[in-house]
Amino acid sequence: MSATARGARRARRPPRFYFSLRSPYSWLAYRDLLQRHPRTAAALEWVPFFEPDELSRKLLAEAGGSFPYTPMSPEKHRYILQDVRRLAAERGLAFSWPVDRDPVWEVPHLGYLAAARHGRGPEYIALAARARWELGQDVCDRSVIAGFGAELGLDPGELAAAADDPELRAEGVRILLEIQRDGVFGVPFFVDHYDKYWGVDRLPAFVAALTGKNPALAEPPDDPAIPLTEPARSVDDGHAGGCG
Repeated sequence: MSATARGARRARRPPRFYFSLRSPYSWLAYRDLLQRHPRTAAALEWVPFFEPDELSRKLLAEAGGSFPYTPMSPEKHRYILQDVRRLAAERGLAFSWPVDRDPVWEVPHLGYLAAARHGRGPEYIALAARARWELGQDVCDRSVIAGFGAELGLDPGELAAAADDPELRAEGVRILLEIQRDGVFGVPFFVDHYDKYWGVDRLPAFVAALTGKNPALAEPPDDPAIPLTEPARSVDDGHAGGCG
């Protein structure tokens, strides 16, 4: 394939939102997207970002990839706790800081991929976000993920065991490679072709850039309030990082 053809194929790819069910800043960006920019939310590819466990790291290395991760200092963790409480309060959001015990992030994120292949990805994210950030539940607990299956009308066992599914593992590795190719080092992270935006505070600039190219994505200016809705479609079936 010529360089021109490769560039054209890349240009046709929709803009992307890299989200993590671990990150509180990703949760805040998720809420802002749905409440303030639902048209943009529906136009994005939603791509899960997660720290790989030992098996995923092995598979990723075999595929020639690596994962960008810098351990968080205790001081940064304490700051983020204060900062997220402030930002949640500004948005009028209920917030409960979860406690993670021996987390395996493939459990909730590959669970998302399992739900997405049944067309229930957006609903899964809504349940996971509420469970983790409003109820303080451990979304790496397979019983919690199984509960999402019951609410979504999906096989609870399929969602809970997603991390054991070889096909979903392979899809997860493909996504980890995409994370590396897109230069994603933390979440929330927004990509439109070669333009990248990191952090919840960059969401307005990302939306403004997209609506500048596609005015149809602009929200109606006369709406007194835009209700919280879920994205209209499931997207990519396929952190802490610097942004929590």
